[in-house]
Amino acid sequence: MDVSYKRLWKLLIDKDMKKKDLATVAGISQSSVAKMSRGEPISMDVLLKICSALQCDIGDLVEAVPSKDEEK
Repeated sequence: MDVSYKRLWKLLIDKDMKKKDLATVAGISQSSVAKMSRGEPISMDVLLKICSALQCDIGDLVEAVPSKDEEK
């Protein structure tokens, strides 16, 4: 399984925020935002900081999707 952050990116659009704003508001590093941009996993601590900053649930940010290997 892979991680998809599409829900987070849609939420940022709805809140009229940029990725840089997310890092500032949530108190996370730019490298964490970069990892999410590449679809890489990040720590639960980072996800919880984002949830707290955006007042949402983890399911509003991320979802597990089949990896490309699993689709074959």
